[in-house]
Amino acid sequence: MPPPDSQAVDSQPRRGLIRRLYNWVLSWADSPQGLTALAAISFAESSFFPIPPDVLQIALSVARPSRSFLYAAVSAVASVAGGIAGWAIGWGLWHLIDSWFFNYVPGFSEEKFEAVQSLYANNAFLAIFTAAFTPIPYKIFTISAGVCAVPLSTLVLASALGRSGRFFLVAAVMYSCGSRAKVFLDRYLEVATVAIGALMIAGLLAIRWLLPTH
Repeated sequence: MPPPDSQAVDSQPRRGLIRRLYNWVLSWADSPQGLTALAAISFAESSFFPIPPDVLQIALSVARPSRSFLYAAVSAVASVAGGIAGWAIGWGLWHLIDSWFFNYVPGFSEEKFEAVQSLYANNAFLAIFTAAFTPIPYKIFTISAGVCAVPLSTLVLASALGRSGRFFLVAAVMYSCGSRAKVFLDRYLEVATVAIGALMIAGLLAIRWLLPTH
């Protein structure tokens, strides 16, 4: 009898952990501290936490659609602040804790890390903006930006544009459609952000191509 696939076996506890964390994040939607939890999760997700803040932002907005844009603003500001913390980890601590991230933080691997570093050699701003707006793991980009000594100003500007665009897109849908939007966002948020992100990047590249260089 062939031995079980060790990778599949090892992934089962991790999937269970992710599900428990997901449920824990959602539980804050019914708490008076929901806004504080949203800020904390948005901050932590930018460097190590595996559940995106959109999950709680949507749940909070279902209950109070009129506050959708407040939730988006909190998510964006806290996420960019967390991105700065991720940059600091990469810049000053990475050589001490890199193995912990590779072994225990979902989404991290040496292959992905090296791929991100190669993207920074071409266009760091565009790479960070894309990760900030789309479902690409943003945390890998914030930490690798510090490791690669990407200017902090580049990280902050690209993150502010990308994260604000993502969270305010969710807010606009929730404000307009209320609870009816939850099913759509749960199912299609990743596809929508990828599609819109691709259009925005295409527009930026077109503008850069059309403008004369001196």
